[in-house]
Amino acid sequence: MRRIIIFAVIASIILLGIFMIFSLVRSRRFFSAQESASVSGLLGQAKEFELKGDLVGVKEALRKLISEFPNSGEVMGWQKKLEELNIKLIFSPVVTSHSILYQIKPGDSIVKIAQGHNTTPELIMKSNHLTSEKIIPGKKIKVWNASFSIVVDKSQNILILKVNEEVFKVYTVSTGANNSTPVGIFKIVNKIPNPTWFKAGAVVSPDSPENILGSRWLGFNLSGY
Repeated sequence: MRRIIIFAVIASIILLGIFMIFSLVRSRRFFSAQESASVSGLLGQAKEFELKGDLVGVKEALRKLISEFPNSGEVMGWQKKLEELNIKLIFSPVVTSHSILYQIKPGDSIVKIAQGHNTTPELIMKSNHLTSEKIIPGKKIKVWNASFSIVVDKSQNILILKVNEEVFKVYTVSTGANNSTPVGIFKIVNKIPNPTWFKAGAVVSPDSPENILGSRWLGFNLSGY
């Protein structure tokens, strides 16, 4: 009698385990199908926005995909598309949450507007497709008014460009041999396109294959960097 009870208990436990595994598999399949439908829906939205030329709508759809499905095998591809879109938007006249539509006032200049909104004349001109600094009072232009910051990860040799706290673009960078790049919080005080390399005993021109500085130089408020 005792053996029968023991066998019955064991059988019940086994059956319960099988039922739980079956339920878990069904649940996973259900959520997997649900997730797939949600991903497809958001990708469909992104495509519709793209066909309409609504770049802001495409960006929001991509942001939802990344935030809601961070473990997806496609997340890196979505992130890359989002970064490419961010760059496209910043240099376009499209107003986003990081910019405003500014009405030019009498006495304004591109430099004055830039200084008043913590941006640059070059960005104002490029994003509005202006070929001259001549502006007309009453006309409306896009003005970027969000703050940029940079975080460099030496362990991966990447530079993360942030707008407020949003990851805007990720770049691969050189950070110096033998861990020579200093660690800390610095201010960029000069930016030089196609820099000349003044190395010991020689001057290497920007177009030389021996110039190790690359296409851009960012100088810190730290002597020698």
